[in-house]
Amino acid sequence: MTELSQNNAALVLFSGGQDSATCLAWALARFERVETIGFSYGQRHAVELESRATLIGGMKALHPEWAARLGESHTLDIPTLGDISETALTRDTAIEMGEGGLPNTFVPGRNLVFLTFAAALAYRRGITHIVGGMCETDFSGYPDCRDDTIKALNIALNLGMARPFELHTPLMWRDKGETWALAEELGGKGLVDLIVEHSHTCYLGERGARHDWGYGCGECPACSLRSKGWAAYSAKAKTEKQ
Repeated sequence: MTELSQNNAALVLFSGGQDSATCLAWALARFERVETIGFSYGQRHAVELESRATLIGGMKALHPEWAARLGESHTLDIPTLGDISETALTRDTAIEMGEGGLPNTFVPGRNLVFLTFAAALAYRRGITHIVGGMCETDFSGYPDCRDDTIKALNIALNLGMARPFELHTPLMWRDKGETWALAEELGGKGLVDLIVEHSHTCYLGERGARHDWGYGCGECPACSLRSKGWAAYSAKAKTEKQ
């Protein structure tokens, strides 16, 4: 575990999903003050936003020192992103592969918009560290999740706002099994159980079926990645106990 960054604060992109919940725990272990930001853009799985308060409350209960570090929670409404996006995340349509080999769940520019708005808020809040759950290991091929994209945007934000922002992507080179393991490393079994029970990942917004890894339709790309990651994490845990 790294030492706390003294006199520093972080802003975490916190959607209420598995990845962002793990990133929030990662930030709470490293920064003196941590604020969160979520975005409402007309997504079909907007139920994830409702998970945030429960996850934050659970983290506070698990680790009192985290409770002392948690600052304000922000939600930005950016419906225009949904209005201009003909995608399966913003329309009631079947999930399938689209042109260029990308699934139609890809919302063009989403992470670019999220990080730019986050940086604008961080500017006002006096925060230079911004944390996001982008990942190039287990992902659906989204170009705005790639490490090169994030690094390029980091440079653009620093130039455009004349602030030394640092974009952190602690999951960039971790698969979903390793992400579950990171949650356990950061907060123990209690944090893993909290994320299983209360985070939301399913693209369809399904909360009916309860699986070993949490709630979801069990068939969409997000559920598939989460399920496979849980299986890998569980198998490794069993092997280590033997």
